[in-house]
Amino acid sequence: MHSRLMVMEDGKDFGTVVRINQTRYPTMRFLQFFLMFIVLGLGVSIISMNTIRYFGVRSTAPVVSPVSTVQPRLEEPSGNGIDSWIKPPSNLLHSMSDQELLWRASFVPQVKEYPFKRVRKIAFMFLTKGPLPMAPLWQRFFKDHEGLYSIYVHTAPSYIADFPPSSVFYKRQIPSQVAEWGEMNMCDAERRLLANALLDISNEWFILLSEACVPLHSFSTVYRYIARSRYSFVDSFDEQGPYGRGRYNRNMAPEINLTDWRKGYQWFEVNRELAVKIVKDQTYYPLFKEFCRPACYVDEHYFQTMLSIESPNLLANRSLTFVDWSRGGAHPATFGKYDITEEFFKKLFESKRCLYNDQPSSLCFLFARKFAPSALDRLLEVAQKVMGF
Repeated sequence: MHSRLMVMEDGKDFGTVVRINQTRYPTMRFLQFFLMFIVLGLGVSIISMNTIRYFGVRSTAPVVSPVSTVQPRLEEPSGNGIDSWIKPPSNLLHSMSDQELLWRASFVPQVKEYPFKRVRKIAFMFLTKGPLPMAPLWQRFFKDHEGLYSIYVHTAPSYIADFPPSSVFYKRQIPSQVAEWGEMNMCDAERRLLANALLDISNEWFILLSEACVPLHSFSTVYRYIARSRYSFVDSFDEQGPYGRGRYNRNMAPEINLTDWRKGYQWFEVNRELAVKIVKDQTYYPLFKEFCRPACYVDEHYFQTMLSIESPNLLANRSLTFVDWSRGGAHPATFGKYDITEEFFKKLFESKRCLYNDQPSSLCFLFARKFAPSALDRLLEVAQKVMGF
């Protein structure tokens, strides 16, 4: 309107003014249409965003990753619940090194109450060079007691066991290394057995045996005897002579003093607490490895001394395995088929009195060694009457 007045004041024709303004109206309509298009577009965009947010509709447009366009797909773990912790390993032939194995086996739950029904088992650990000639006798011993025991076999690394699927020893061989009598690698083998057995959270007691060992009583008797005991059965005593304290090396002090030095049979039974102490030990192991070499036989002193220092109140200071040293020499007597009689076992059972839970007892041995392969048939014949299985 103001433009019109200006034109009129300048004396120009009114018709000209009208034509000029008429040429501007299409431009204004275009701007209005364009603004409406923009508003409509914004509205559609807002509606689309709300639809995605509330209805989960995903855009089909490709998304470019800022790192990589291809990401590896990780398999979901087979078990991410409690079963992955409490279920024993299905395959004993793992690829862990000794260092990794001992580290893994040293894990201890800090909450004492288990969040599942835990049936306590005995781990029977066989330390052998090769075959187990007494396997048929042990097969009978374990019969009908599944779920109350576990078996672990440490052999020479070159030996491949060929037990049939029906055998309790089938696939129970663990990754093994050379173990030599009187050398530190013998104790390494025992720690390896303990560590593998500790991977099963239900194993509560651990018994070290050899291929020449036999059970003297039924499984029920053995289980009850061990489960009710307040102590672990590690033979440990202070021997004054050259074969006891005479093997002590002063370089072991101050961690191990002469008065701490102990000796005992190699064949032991320990509970889970002591088993963990053995596999996690980094204090005494280096000392024995360096300073206890033949004629210091480390398998007669290492665990015996260490546990006597660490947990003397948990030890019965005797072994559950009968060994006959009466014939003298560096090795115990070996029993053949002609030794296996009812009278033989009667003398064995009556050979010793001991303390069980601090009370006198005539039941002192649950196992015995050494038995030659030739004794197997006779042992099977008398097992039911003499041993109770």
